[in-house]
Amino acid sequence: MHPNFFYFALGRPFSPLYSLAMHLRASLYRRGVLRSHRFPIPVVSVGNLTLGGTGKTPMVQYLARLFQEHGFKPAIVSRGYGGAARGAINLVSDGTSLLLDAHAAGDEPRLLAETLPGVPVLTGVVRRLPARRAQEMGADVLVLDDGFQHLQIVRDIDLVLFNTDRLAGNSRVFPGGDLREPVAALRRATGFVMTGVHAANRERAERFAQLLQAKFPATPVAFAGLRMEGLVATAPSGMIVPADPEPLHREPCFAFCGIAHPELFRQTLSEHGFSLAGFFPLADHQRYTGPLLDRLLAEARKSGARWLMTTEKDLVKLSGQAGHLSLPLYGLRMRVETDADFSRAILARLRSWPAVP
Repeated sequence: MHPNFFYFALGRPFSPLYSLAMHLRASLYRRGVLRSHRFPIPVVSVGNLTLGGTGKTPMVQYLARLFQEHGFKPAIVSRGYGGAARGAINLVSDGTSLLLDAHAAGDEPRLLAETLPGVPVLTGVVRRLPARRAQEMGADVLVLDDGFQHLQIVRDIDLVLFNTDRLAGNSRVFPGGDLREPVAALRRATGFVMTGVHAANRERAERFAQLLQAKFPATPVAFAGLRMEGLVATAPSGMIVPADPEPLHREPCFAFCGIAHPELFRQTLSEHGFSLAGFFPLADHQRYTGPLLDRLLAEARKSGARWLMTTEKDLVKLSGQAGHLSLPLYGLRMRVETDADFSRAILARLRSWPAVP
């Protein structure tokens, strides 16, 4: 049964209304009634059609590193979901210094800022404003994090990600289902990416890719997986630094996370041979309070765990508290792996800009 079955059942009568509203909104932008802003540098959007996690943050990391390696100067623009900063433009990182913590910036923008040296990260609800600032700072390509529904900015590459284990959920529009917009919105995409692909679900990913190509034959589909890069820990400075995983594999750990699909984190740990004494899933974008940490530590001690494990995104939020915990805390760092053809196509499109209409 779908985890939100009862919620979606109650919301189903309202799905047609929300679907119509989103369709009309997109139509108003398409016809120019609502204004979309074009920038004099290429814009790459990473987004999704579904609610919840599809691996956008690792894909944004992957693209920013790819662009840097090939001589571009990328900047990342995000809404800053969950961050306390309310400025029109919030500078999380200028590419050299980290300027906002996870509480102010939001966990994902802070993670991007920490893991992408040399890449400015900015947030703001009206994203054209931080996007303009990023351009003024010298960026020659903008990466929009979670940008598919943000139609105020014209994008040159519009990637839509699908989690291979979730696909399109129940294929109904919110609040009766997992979709943020009607399926017809996918006509805006310039590329689809199946994420979280591995040997066990490769066939499932390929079947869904065939469905997408049958419905949108002009839009290419790429496949992306995740590989474990290693463990990370919090340094006394508060920065996230690599850690040696070897001694830890032999000791039982207690794992927890606050991400959209926590069961995928547990599966990843099992696949990489970590000994799980216990696992505690939390809500996406969970804030870590003192009482919650006390509860996690109590559960960990009860399980017999010798150390704590979480995602790198969660570890960023805990950087100021990790040194005060009674058990050592580590995070799991993952990196995207994708087809070489996907990278070549993205770079070719950027290099041909502005010749590409």
